[in-house]
Amino acid sequence: MHFKGIKCFTVNMGRIRTKLIKKVAQELVNKYPEKLSADFSQNKLFLDELNLLENKLMRNRVAGYIVKVVQKKTL
Repeated sequence: MHFKGIKCFTVNMGRIRTKLIKKVAQELVNKYPEKLSADFSQNKLFLDELNLLENKLMRNRVAGYIVKVVQKKTL
């Protein structure tokens, strides 16, 4: 991009997650460490069984963040 002769570069930033998603995911990982894994599909099914989240979008975001938390713990 160019603004009045100044060359600007766009930086690819990651997706921002709300504190609520991070908090819920962290609490679930601490409470159910044996049930949650680095597999997004399994986490989605488990969250459906718990029936804690109000909609599909929230469930998917929490399941995705759980994958990231579990992968960090295994490193």
